Parts: sequence; structure tokens; C-alpha cells
Amino acid sequence: MNFDYSEEQQLLAASVRRFVEKQYDFDTRKKIITSAEGYSRSVWAGLADIGLLGLPLPVDAGGFGGGAVDLLSVMEAFGEALVVEPYLSTVIGARFVARAGTAAQKQALLPPIVAGQLKMAFAQTENGARYNLAHVATRARKDGSDYVLDGDKRVVLHAPCADRLIVSARTAGGDADTAGISLFVVDAHAPGLTQNSYRTIDGMPAADITLRGVRVGADALLGGEGEALPLIEEVTDFALALLCAEAVGAIKYANDATLEYLKTRKQFGVPIGAFQALQHRMVDMVISGEQARSMASLACAKVDSEHDPAERQRVVSAAKIRIADACRHVAQESVQLHGGMGMTDEMKVSHTFRRLTMIAQQFGDADHHLERFARP
Repeated sequence: MNFDYSEEQQLLAASVRRFVEKQYDFDTRKKIITSAEGYSRSVWAGLADIGLLGLPLPVDAGGFGGGAVDLLSVMEAFGEALVVEPYLSTVIGARFVARAGTAAQKQALLPPIVAGQLKMAFAQTENGARYNLAHVATRARKDGSDYVLDGDKRVVLHAPCADRLIVSARTAGGDADTAGISLFVVDAHAPGLTQNSYRTIDGMPAADITLRGVRVGADALLGGEGEALPLIEEVTDFALALLCAEAVGAIKYANDATLEYLKTRKQFGVPIGAFQALQHRMVDMVISGEQARSMASLACAKVDSEHDPAERQRVVSAAKIRIADACRHVAQESVQLHGGMGMTDEMKVSHTFRRLTMIAQQFGDADHHLERFARP
């Protein structure tokens, strides 16, 4: 398989890199993550202006019809710059709508996303789920033509800055049954919905969400009632592939910063990069980065082309296992080779360490995906 970017992808990558270099230097990012909103409205508008919000959306909704492969260079650039804006969360929400929404739902939600006027988040994780997508205890009961939602969601990334939430809720069955799960589009400020907002260790805005008697109309249901699990698995695999691409960018920055430090930091009158033991460690970090890049490319290609869910899940899990290991290895080595200063808040490598640590856990850690990979 050819892992090189096409000419169009190279042009896109260059455009995205120019944008983040101009709009998203490290000092700007530090101001953004300490702001009240936790993201930049001007950066979000800029992403819309250069077409990135419409890149993965259907053409009839004003998008460009791109897939995960087309987003590879975008996510890599975002990973290198440590972008905290709700791009991936909104892409996930938009994909749910594009894959399962009615014509009216698509018309109401997708064009505003392309224009940068609507942000989304996916409320799925619950207490005790441990990455099991079928574990949904939140309930949605029918009340006339409406649905009433009750339950709790945990660590909903970018919920504080979202306008709409895609909420999984059970309309039938037990808490861990594969059937009976439905998806609903819920206003982030709906009566009965409360958010306990906070920041994750990598500076991302997140919230624990409580739903108590949240009433939504029948037009809030995405897809068939009780049939959402296959779609949730498909969209989560798509998100996983993009997350792997983001990790590649963060790993690249960590490697580049560490190599530069080894070249300039002197001990006993010579650069510490002259010591063979440190050279070997640096080489191992580069190898981890190249392996991660290959697996991220494979995962993105598979989620775009693979129609067999079992094979898609197997490849995506293999990629996440490799990526999680690379995140751990490169993050820890980059900090250790920088010495104590590598953990200071003033250095970008410490923020990269935190982001790589989160990526290794997001949508399932290595142990979870190893178990999924091994399933017959």
C-alpha cells in the first residue's frame, strides 16, 4: 500500500500547516486553554473559511465528500499543533447525521456545521462501561410522540462548547444488550440537561452530563429505534482512525523537539546527542513514529473502504494497539531526554506528553483493543 500523500492531499496539508503556523503557535494555544470557553471562536471560523469543516461532509450538504484518508494530513497537523478546538467531536456528530439522518435532519444540521455555526459532541460513555459501546444505561421512554431521556454520561469531550449533542439512550433491553440502543440529537441547553464542566489533563474542555426528564420530539431520533449500535461502532472506528492520525502529528513534534534538544544541549563540552546511548533511544523513538504513521494510514484507508465490520474493527484495533504503544513510548522518552524541564508547563513537549497520554486511552486503551483484535 502506498502511504504517500497524493498531490491534492499535499496541497491540503500545506494549507493546513500554514494556517496553524500563523494562527496556532504555542503561546496562542496556552491562552486558548486558559480561556473561559476553552477554544477559540476565531480559529473555529478560520477552519470553516478554509473548508476543513466541510471536508468530510456530503457534497449535497455543502461539503466536499472526503473520507478519513482525506483527513489524514489535517489531523496530523492538528496533532502537531495540539489543537483543542472541537473538530473531531463535530466531525463525529456530523457523521452520525450524514449516515443516519433524515433529509430534514441533514438540511437542518449539516450546512450550519460547514459554515462553522454549529458544533457537536458525542455523549456515549457511562459509569462502568469500560469502552464497551453496548453498555448504555441511559433510558429513552416514549411519551406520546415524544421521547423522554433520563441518565448520566461521563467525560463528554467538548460538550461545554457544543450546540448539539448526539446522545445514545436505550429504548429497550438490558444495560449491556446489543439491541435496543437509539441515538438522539439533543440541544446542549435543553431543560433537564445539566453539565458539570472541567478540563482534561491535556487541556480539552469536557463535561459529565446529567439528563433528567429531557424531552425531545420524534424528529430528534437518528436512524431506526433500537438499531444504533452498528452505526455507533462504525462511527467510533472512523473517529479512532482520525485519532491515530492526530497521534502521528503529536509524535512527530515530540521527536523533532527531542532531536533538536539533543543537538543543542551540551554536557562535558559536547552536545548530549553525541552520546551513543541517547542516539539509540532517539532512533527507537523515530521507529515508533514511522510504525504509527503506517498503521494510522492503514486504519484510515480501511474505514473508508472496508464493508465487513469485523475486518474493519480488527484493523482499527491493530492500529490503536500500535498507536497506544507509540504514544506511551515517545511521550515518556521525550520527557526523560529533556530532563526535568520536560515536565514544565512552559515547554510544549510537556503538553504533547499529556495529549499523547490521553490519546492512548481515548476510545479504548491498548488492552481493550487487544481483546477486540483477538476475538474470533
